[in-house]
Amino acid sequence: MAHVNQHRKALLARVRRMAGQVTALETALQNEDADCSEVLVQASAVRGAAHGLLMALLDEHLQAHVVSSDDPAERAEEAQVLVKLLRAYGR
Repeated sequence: MAHVNQHRKALLARVRRMAGQVTALETALQNEDADCSEVLVQASAVRGAAHGLLMALLDEHLQAHVVSSDDPAERAEEAQVLVKLLRAYGR
């Protein structure tokens, strides 16, 4: 996945931000006086960050392996990979 290597720095920055958000969520849950809305906001931030990362990876995969491929068989195979991922994500 050369496209992942090309964007490794940006992807790792996203993952590190997500780690910070997960830590903030954990901290909020450990706090006995935590406000319910604070926990919900933190959980929503984690979900949004994970979704953003997934969309960035899917976009890169789509561009690199489906759109730019000249081989119809490869395009079909890689499109099926995306379909499986989207089905799993939708559960």
